[in-house]
Formats: sequence, structure tokens, C-alpha cells
Amino acid sequence: MNVRDLLERLRNGAGLPADDVRAFALGLAETSITDAQVGAFAMGVCLNGLSLDAQVALTEGMRDSGQTLQWDLPGPVVDKHSTGGVGDAVSLMLAPLLAASGAYVPMISGRGLGHTGGTLDKLEAIPGVKTQLSEASFRRIVGNVGCAIVAATPEIAPADKRLYAVRDVTGTVRSQDLITASILSKKLAAGVGALVLDVKTGSGAVMTDPAQAQALAQALVRTANGAGCPTVALVTDMGQPLLPAIGNAVEIAALMEAFETQSGRFVDLVLTLGSVVLATHQGTNEAAERARLHAALASGDGVACFGKMVAMQGGPANFVDRWRDYIDLASATEVHAKQSGYVTSIDGTALGQLVVTLGGGRTVETDKIDHSVGLSNIAAVGQAVQKGEVLAVVHCNDERQAAMAQNVVARSIVVSAQKPDPVPLVLERITP
Repeated sequence: MNVRDLLERLRNGAGLPADDVRAFALGLAETSITDAQVGAFAMGVCLNGLSLDAQVALTEGMRDSGQTLQWDLPGPVVDKHSTGGVGDAVSLMLAPLLAASGAYVPMISGRGLGHTGGTLDKLEAIPGVKTQLSEASFRRIVGNVGCAIVAATPEIAPADKRLYAVRDVTGTVRSQDLITASILSKKLAAGVGALVLDVKTGSGAVMTDPAQAQALAQALVRTANGAGCPTVALVTDMGQPLLPAIGNAVEIAALMEAFETQSGRFVDLVLTLGSVVLATHQGTNEAAERARLHAALASGDGVACFGKMVAMQGGPANFVDRWRDYIDLASATEVHAKQSGYVTSIDGTALGQLVVTLGGGRTVETDKIDHSVGLSNIAAVGQAVQKGEVLAVVHCNDERQAAMAQNVVARSIVVSAQKPDPVPLVLERITP
């Protein structure tokens, strides 16, 4: 593979040989390809795109640039990925429910950057929980509990880390083809037998445009299946926070309450995603798989698996029974409705950015976060409220910031006389 020739073909819009793209991806983890060449490649892909064969080759090469995991377990090995949205703690309920239903979920997850939170940050709001684990520890927890949620080690898809760093400084982060390869290279390196993708769109999502979300979902499904991993994507509504909370500790509290109530949009999406990935892996009936997952939730087996995972990752052994004693929330300030009516819309991006401003998120990867701040008890779209009723609760220890946050929340949650039409949770299903 001659890098210069590859870049010239890319610049001219000519088709790229899959073997050459794969070799280039493997070379990203070495020093033989310069940063200038990586930047030229990223810009060329951003401008001219890749064919499906080249996209699959790039993804497979990035996957194989480092360590890939293999599993020998007595059940299906599956995973889920979300493109990001506010109040999205789906992984923290889905993984243990799948484990309680006989599946294994070796979930390599990420941290929050920007207005959407990260699963690892939320999990680390539980005292003692560690997400930077050795491969041996990761394997032991998955084998014993059925699930573990951890950070990627430097050995997983190192090509992706290098390419992303170059994309960040060359204005090519938002390339659909490069986003696809970045997401899937890490997920496929985990050695899963099936994958379900939750591609979110709406005011609280990373991608607010439904057309862009649909296009990304299609690219992800085509590429993942082309790389040999059976995959289905759901495009889901993020017009409001999925949980009635945005932050880290506040979302853990809302998660535990959802384990108790066992109902609502959040639980509905968890059960839907779980049934899709199990049926995709095993060729079974989704309704039957959903019933099995619901039984694990109703019996308490799912939350018990969550508790075991928390304990094995360093958290309290009795977290499930006494979670209220362990969750540290900043001081609470209520935001009240200024008029009676219905919650018509919620600006999820504004609320997510507010949590970042309060210290609960990051603008750059090196930022330290305050797990105790955030928003809770957020009213739902379509909910009837009376004047003076609570629209949300701000958790913040600084009085000035709390006052500022009250104003932002009051502007971001719109109440009007007309009840809005309901929006389906699952907007579209993308299959191979």
C-alpha cells in the first residue's frame, strides 16, 4: 500500500481498494504514516466519502489495529451502543437485565463530552466504582455476573484514538464515515456476536436532525453487518430527557427509582433494545425475548445483577438495598411553573449544557467533573402542570449558579395551554 497513491485516489474521488484502506487503518497505530497523511486522509473522506467496501475495510482495520477479545461463554455475547442524549442511562439497566436473562454483555463505554453525559461518569458517581480495569478483571466480572461496563484500554482500537486526535484539530470530526468507523471499531473489538444501536435524534441528542440520524443509522448497520456482526439500529426520540434527570448522581438515583417502578419511557426503551439484540443474535421472537427481560426486571434478578456488577467493580456490596445512603446530591433548588398548562417542549441541549456549566460535564477530555450536580424531577412533555408546581430541581451548592440555573431551566421547559401530540419513542427501525 502506497500512502501517497491512496491519498491521490481519495482526492480525485476514485474508488479505494479495500485492502489498501485496511492497510492504512492498521498503519494508523504505527509511526509509518505521518500526521499530515492522517489529516489528508480524514479531510478526503470528509469531502468525498467512502464506498461500503472501503468503509468496512477501514472499520475492520481500525478494529484489528490493537487487541480484539474472544469469548467462550455459555450464552449469547451481545452489546448496545447509543449515539448520545440527555438523561440516557439505558446501558446501566439494559446490561444487567440481559445478564439476568442468560446473555453476556462485555460493554466498553465512554465518558461524557459536551452536553450529553457519559455512562462511565454516571457509574463512577457510585462510591468506589472503578471503570479502568485490566482485561483479566473485565473477563472475570463478565464471566461471574454476566456484564461489566468499563473504559477501553489503550490496546483496544489504538488506530481510532490517533485518527480522532487528528480529526479534532482538522475540523473533520463530523464525517459520517469516520464516525461510523470510530464507533464500530471499538464495539467490534469487544468480540460481540450481535449489536443493537440506539441512534437518537431531537432536542437533547447529539444529532438533532432526524435525516442525519437516519443516515448515520443506515451507515452503521451496513458497515457492522458487512464486518460480520449482526446489527439492527433504532432511531429514537430525544425530544425530552429519557430519565427525568440530567447529571451523574441524579441519573443513578433516577435509574434506581426506575428499577423500582418498572415503568415509563426509559424502561420501555430498555426492554425494546434488549429484545431486539437478543432476537437478532438468536433468530428468536422479539415479543418472547421482551417477556423474558420483563420477567427479570419484575423478579428483581435484573437489579440484583446490577448490584453484583457494582460490587465487583469496587462499589458497595449493599448498594441496591441502601442506594439512597450512597448517592451524594448537591443542594436542591426548585424551579416552579409560572403558569398552568401543559409542558409543550423541552430544550434538552440547553439543559445538558447547563449541567456542564454547573460542573457536571466536560468541555475538554481533561476536565474534572462534580458528580453531585445536575437536574432532577424534570417534568415530562405532555404533562399537565399547575402554576407554582415544580418543573425541575436544580442540584448545585453555589447560590449564584443555582439562581442562574433556575432561569435557564424556566426558559428551557415551555408550558402552554395546548397539549402537544405524543411522539413515538421509536421513530424508525433500520435493518440490513
